[in-house]
Amino acid sequence: MRMVNKLLTVAAGAAAVAALVVAPAMADPINPVSGKAVVPRACDVVGGGSNTTGVLNDQFSVDYNKPIVKAHPGSQTESCKKFPTPFFYSWDALQNAAATSSPMIATKAGCVKIQRPNGSSAGITDLAADAGGTTGGHPCLDFARSSRAPKTTDPTTVTFVALAQDNLTYASLAHGSNAPTNLTEPQLHAIYTCAVTTWNQVGGKSHAKIHPLLPQPNSGTLAQFEADIGLVTPGPCVVQPTTLEENEGIDPIFRSTNAPNEIVPFSAGRWVAQAFHSAHCIKSTCPTDKSGVNVLCQKPKPGQNEFGCDVNGVLKLNDINGTDPVKGTGSSTVLNPPKSTTNLKGYTDTFVRTLFSVVRGTKTIPKYLRTWFGPRAFICRKESKTIRNYGFEPAHIPGFPACGSITAG
Repeated sequence: MRMVNKLLTVAAGAAAVAALVVAPAMADPINPVSGKAVVPRACDVVGGGSNTTGVLNDQFSVDYNKPIVKAHPGSQTESCKKFPTPFFYSWDALQNAAATSSPMIATKAGCVKIQRPNGSSAGITDLAADAGGTTGGHPCLDFARSSRAPKTTDPTTVTFVALAQDNLTYASLAHGSNAPTNLTEPQLHAIYTCAVTTWNQVGGKSHAKIHPLLPQPNSGTLAQFEADIGLVTPGPCVVQPTTLEENEGIDPIFRSTNAPNEIVPFSAGRWVAQAFHSAHCIKSTCPTDKSGVNVLCQKPKPGQNEFGCDVNGVLKLNDINGTDPVKGTGSSTVLNPPKSTTNLKGYTDTFVRTLFSVVRGTKTIPKYLRTWFGPRAFICRKESKTIRNYGFEPAHIPGFPACGSITAG
């Protein structure tokens, strides 16, 4: 059984620093010109789920909606009958996994309020269950974000649509860690099954006890990492803090006495975007607002991403099987392509993952969603630069699903 470590949540930001926070930091459905919150209409397209791809989809929303809003001011609040063109929206996951008491959300006007989908599995479950019901003849949730591949336990009524590529690895303290900077796939399996318990057993210099961590249960990063290392049931030494979201190094556990011996799964793409393309938090502890959804960020500087905040905290990335998940330095850092006969310095392909958008249907994309999802749709056709700005690679790597290709759930 997983040990659950109950920790205090990070304190909410004070009003005195609120002036540093810009509207896009609150990245739930917004007016892309004013940054003010809007309520999606019945005919709009709305998604939720994965934390990993949350801010990327926020940017998709702004990129798609902004020209429409500029050409038709006020159209986001018009009735679907008066202005039938749908807008594209995405509800963020939680940044603080302990904030399960955050306000319930109505994903569209007229929908039944639901718990905010927090993580890939939560989004997929809500999509398949028609969470929130329907409004005006339209589903209340149109797609789910997923950072994991389909599972055999997923409903057969959904289809996974390839979006981008990412590399998975493990992270540890950037300074003072006892963890080796490289571990093999079998070593990671041994650590997370607790077959080995001290660092010297896996090539480390310390005899200290290993403290392996996992993020919240609905995390797609968690599910994919477990699949990649062949982990069915984590061992009794594994800790899963109630507060820990995926791809963040700001949780209080990373400041605990065990921190030098902790490792945790981490998205290399998210780490790159957070380290080199995102605004800093208003404080080093990266507090969230009272909802636990939005990290209080400084205003993005020119050239930084409009959404997202650097929540890498005290963590750095490490190698797997002697291969580096990233290449380059500073702002030129990008994902390392998979290792192959022509790319011997590439990343071990077991830990290269596809990120998905999930829609209703079996091996098909509903007609009304083909404006955004599919090989010739908006995301695959126009958003390659955006995908790279947010740390990932467009899904175009040979041997992996191409952008817009579909896989049955």
